[in-house]
Amino acid sequence: MAKWTPKHEAPEPLEGPVVATITGGTILWFVLFLVQLPFYGWFDDHGHLWWLWTCLAGAGLGLIGIWYVRGRDAALKRAAAAAAGRGDTAEGAAS
Repeated sequence: MAKWTPKHEAPEPLEGPVVATITGGTILWFVLFLVQLPFYGWFDDHGHLWWLWTCLAGAGLGLIGIWYVRGRDAALKRAAAAAAGRGDTAEGAAS
């Protein structure tokens, strides 16, 4: 069996409003937790209590994600400012 090799280059990663996306997702998980909280007894009776805790875990992990992407965004901005201060271009910094 021959080894598979890619026939084209991988695309560049998409950059967008990452901090806003992660923050929005975190808020959504927490809102879902709050909406389900009044139905705790029903979830417990029907064996679906994990739905509630999944939403809370999503919100907690989202907080870690917000901390991470804010640090990443700040590091990218610092690197861009340092490259601009040296007069580097994107092509020059990559080589």
